[in-house]
Amino acid sequence: MEQITLDAIDFQLLTQLQRDASLSNQALADMVHTSPPTCLRRVKRLRDAGLIERQVAVLDPEKMAATLGHGLTAIVEITLDRQDTTALERFEARVADDAAVQQCYRVSPGPDFCLVVHASDMPAYQALTQRLFTTDANVRNVKAFFSVKRSKFGAELPLRAG
Repeated sequence: MEQITLDAIDFQLLTQLQRDASLSNQALADMVHTSPPTCLRRVKRLRDAGLIERQVAVLDPEKMAATLGHGLTAIVEITLDRQDTTALERFEARVADDAAVQQCYRVSPGPDFCLVVHASDMPAYQALTQRLFTTDANVRNVKAFFSVKRSKFGAELPLRAG
């Protein structure tokens, strides 16, 4: 994939789309002061270049709690016995396939991975630990921190123009 050059309008488009990807093309064009056809062409170019990976709906866990229950969110540190490339990639692939794992980061120094996981309740969390950690002979240490309040949640990358 070739690298593209971004100008100030591209950065404005990316900033606005990070805040609200549901904006109509007309609204987005108005916000960045371009014509709707130009806006559409530029956004398509950004998608085709892979800069816009995907668009998702971010659900409010407090409002969803009435339907799903509050659930548990945990930040989990994982240390492996072996850190060779194959072992690291095998662990990453296994956790990436599990719907309860919302985020996975390979980190250094300290543990090998930090995960953000969500489970409906403690039995579901225990099932997750059995499924992902306990049965893996290469997992040496698991340390979980349970969220009591979400103070900030976002996925925006800080962008600078040009």
